[in-house]
Amino acid sequence: MKVRTRQSPKNTRRINDASDTEFPLEASVGALVRYTHRAFADDLQTHLQQHEVNVGMWYFLRALWEDDGLTQRELSRLIGVSEPTAAQQLKKMEADQLISRQPSTSDRRKIHVHLTQKGRALRRKLIPYALEVNAAATEGIDMQDLDHLRRTLEKILHNLSQRS
Repeated sequence: MKVRTRQSPKNTRRINDASDTEFPLEASVGALVRYTHRAFADDLQTHLQQHEVNVGMWYFLRALWEDDGLTQRELSRLIGVSEPTAAQQLKKMEADQLISRQPSTSDRRKIHVHLTQKGRALRRKLIPYALEVNAAATEGIDMQDLDHLRRTLEKILHNLSQRS
């Protein structure tokens, strides 16, 4: 999806007054971040589908490649999905033999999620696609600008996490 932008100072100013109802979509950082995320996900999905992995599974695989054995609750929080959504996606991944779920030995309420050999093996196949998508997305952007973007997004994330 392409976002149209107008070069008007009124569209780029900060909205500080709650009574100011003028807030065009192209002035929303949140909308731009969402459209950008959607473009990343759509591009990545074209590569993942040949391995019968959807973008929803990708997020879980990425987390488990970094830290295998997390609980379902930890995964849902880390990825940013509801626990029922996580449980549904993990059930599909278990049916596809990408993960196994095992009750905790110390707390029966917790279920730990472990990659299977098949799930671990996907890492070397799928990570190159993510690198390719990221390279395409950042083509022509100076490394200094990318570092600034990362710091800015981290600050935005921090600011919003302080509100909850």
